[in-house]
Amino acid sequence: MSHILITRPEGKGADLAEKLLQGGYQATLFPVLTLDYFTLQSAQLTPLLNADKIIFISQDAVKALLALKPDINTKAQFYAVGEKTAEAIWQGFGVRAAVPKQHDSEGLLALQSLQQIDGQNIVLVKGKDGRPTIAKILKQRSAFLNNLVIYQRAPIEGEPSNWLDHWQSLNVKGIVITSNAAVDAIFNQLPLKQLEWLRQCQFYVASSRICEHLKLQHVNSENIHIAAGASDSAMFTCISQGNTMSEHAKPTTPAAEVKTASSTNQTAKSAATSPAAKKEPMMNQNNKQKISKTGSLALLISLIVASGVGYQFYQKFNTEQQANQLVTQLSADNQLLSKELQAVKAAQQTLQQALFNSEQKVAASLAENADNTAKQLESALQRAQQQAYSLNPHEVTSLQRMAEFKLWAEKDYKGAAAVLARLDALLAEHPGTGAIRQAIHSDMQALSIVKPIPAEAIYLQLHGVLEQIDKLDFNAVALPQVAITTKQDALSEDVSDWQQNVAKTWEQLQDNFIKIRQREDIAIEPLLTEQERHLIKQRLSLYLSQAQDALLTKQASIYFTALNQAHVLVSDYFKQDDPHTQSVLKTLAGLNKESLNFNPEITLKSTEQVKEWAQ
Repeated sequence: MSHILITRPEGKGADLAEKLLQGGYQATLFPVLTLDYFTLQSAQLTPLLNADKIIFISQDAVKALLALKPDINTKAQFYAVGEKTAEAIWQGFGVRAAVPKQHDSEGLLALQSLQQIDGQNIVLVKGKDGRPTIAKILKQRSAFLNNLVIYQRAPIEGEPSNWLDHWQSLNVKGIVITSNAAVDAIFNQLPLKQLEWLRQCQFYVASSRICEHLKLQHVNSENIHIAAGASDSAMFTCISQGNTMSEHAKPTTPAAEVKTASSTNQTAKSAATSPAAKKEPMMNQNNKQKISKTGSLALLISLIVASGVGYQFYQKFNTEQQANQLVTQLSADNQLLSKELQAVKAAQQTLQQALFNSEQKVAASLAENADNTAKQLESALQRAQQQAYSLNPHEVTSLQRMAEFKLWAEKDYKGAAAVLARLDALLAEHPGTGAIRQAIHSDMQALSIVKPIPAEAIYLQLHGVLEQIDKLDFNAVALPQVAITTKQDALSEDVSDWQQNVAKTWEQLQDNFIKIRQREDIAIEPLLTEQERHLIKQRLSLYLSQAQDALLTKQASIYFTALNQAHVLVSDYFKQDDPHTQSVLKTLAGLNKESLNFNPEITLKSTEQVKEWAQ
């Protein structure tokens, strides 16, 4: 009896194990991965409310999302990779999900409803480190994709080498694997001896992708069996069909050998105790020896012949008996098969008669309703053609008004261009709208030229200047230092120095009339008082705040007036060589050069075209 090891996460392999036990296998549950659910914020779950399509990768994705109790748009189209996932969606959200015939990423992407998804909001509920195929293809098809990662797979605690010792003790022959993560967890850091044993096992995998991943571990492709999916029924079918391991027959000793040996012993005994041997006359010693050798030889030959004849008789008897039993068994099986064949023929005749009756009823019903069906199809085709080639004027005018609202009321130039692009795509499917589309493209070009005003960046720069006001230093009078001179009043006794003596005498005479005294205890009053300085800084702060308010209210003239007043204050009252003053002046000069065209002159040419077309 083959021993199958199931490595699926906890709570997932019980049904498969029960099926294997009923099918005559030994089954052991040994999860190698554990599932950890993430706790997400409400903002991360917001895309579920506006989703057009929601795709679930696995049952674990459904369970992890249900644990978060999110608000979800149940009117969106739900998708599931497999039947089990679709069943979990129905039980959790009460919504039927679309399931591909091929239960993998490629099968899901082949669905018709996922081909034309330009501009649709799609939420992909998945696990961490999963395949990027679905997300990549959906983005290539121009969908707005939100990846919602809500769980991850991780190896369970323990060394894989200890797992292998336990598996070898159980004499495991086959291993069920449903993910690449399980392959990595099993083959992680194993010694060579355990790797050789593991590569000899039979692997039952859920997809060809896992098969290719196993081949990277040098597992022979003959030992890998690919199921039709990860479901329990698909795995059981893969294990049971063509993969049952044969049991070795136990050697037995043929009964003919035992019987032949007993018959030989009996012949020897009868020959030894026969009456002829008792009545044989006595001869001399030489004749006794000669007769004894001859008799022994004859006896030996007779024993061999008797043994051969007995063995042939037994073999023939046994073969005939087996043949009779086989004929009897075949006869009974033939009678049983005949009865079953008759029953099948009777059932077939009944089904054929019922089918014939049903065909007659269907043919009569079709013949009766053929005219009505043809008329209905013709009218439906006409309506479809009219709908295909007709254009709703109300929808066109609504889109045009929306573009005007975004331009004049919201000042959202990108939004207005996007609405016009949507209107152009609508008109492109209908002939006779070339003039309107030409005007729309002209308007889109004009809107693309308008550069957005970096209001937030300008506001933050003004806030930075406000923070620097307290660091600015006011202008002050620079008083020269008092020069201390030493007067030499003594006159020279040299006659040649008479001119110097006259000058010194004149200075002494002047000192008697004019005297300049320096007093250090008298303080020099500044040009501005502390109150005036405080008022100047408050006035500067007021101008900067006024510029911020004008920026938010989109009043360009007030903004530039406030900046000029602030620049004049900084230039007149603060030190020009101070780094803080230079930085503030430089920032104010740069802000004064900003182009604040809050109301650009844009006229939508498409407005008049749409009005004329609608009339």
